[in-house]
Amino acid sequence: MRNEFHDTLDTLVADLSEMCDRASAMMRSATTALLFTDADAGRRLRADLTHLTALAASVNDRAYRLLALQAPVARDLRTVVAALHIGADADRMGALASHVARVAARTDPEPAVPAEVADLFTEMGTTAVRMAGEARDAVRGRDADLAEKICAGDARMDELHRQLLVRVAAPQWRHGPLVAADMVLLGRFYERFADHAVEIARRVYFQATGSSLVGGSGAIGLARQRRERPHRPRENGVGARRLTGPENYFRSNRSLFITFTHAATKSSTNLPLLSSCA
Repeated sequence: MRNEFHDTLDTLVADLSEMCDRASAMMRSATTALLFTDADAGRRLRADLTHLTALAASVNDRAYRLLALQAPVARDLRTVVAALHIGADADRMGALASHVARVAARTDPEPAVPAEVADLFTEMGTTAVRMAGEARDAVRGRDADLAEKICAGDARMDELHRQLLVRVAAPQWRHGPLVAADMVLLGRFYERFADHAVEIARRVYFQATGSSLVGGSGAIGLARQRRERPHRPRENGVGARRLTGPENYFRSNRSLFITFTHAATKSSTNLPLLSSCA
């Protein structure tokens, strides 16, 4: 009976690894379509996303069945619980790659990305694909060291995202607010893709060690840090705490994102994407 349980657990981990691998391939295809145009990319990615979502549902069903019927403990329990979260994160990564392809399809046969920011999206795509590939390897090998590396590597994606916002907001930008809104949305898709890879890495680290890996500069990392930071009363009972460093960056980032997406609502083509940045 326990042999069957561990065989099922190994299959679950293999499927999660496949999901990360598929998300990586989807983002590679989406980035190619974004930079060089690919009329069939959207159709292929929709099919891939359907398969990915079905696999996520299957992982969920099997994980809940293991919890209900096998009563796993210790590391086995951590593996099953992690599987529930990793499957959801990998599925979301695939959805974000699909959103990138949808933006690319709107401008076909012309590239969706102006030359001024093409270098940033090239590196963002490379970074996203690499992080998803590393997440796949970490899941497959239950590798805590690789999980730490993924979390540390997220800083590069955040820096690229910041550079994108600076370029789009610069006075030299000559492509108008609608294209700017598309660029901000695309940057957000890549940044969130990387955040989900980091979250997978944290799950792997917890699964392997039983300890939480806290940190990272992405939105998920900052939200986690805010939840876990002890409450400190304000000095003299007045005055707000001044935000510095990455926390201030994300506060400004959010304001700029809202500004551009407000402009994007002038075009109905962007409306379906505005709620897709999670």
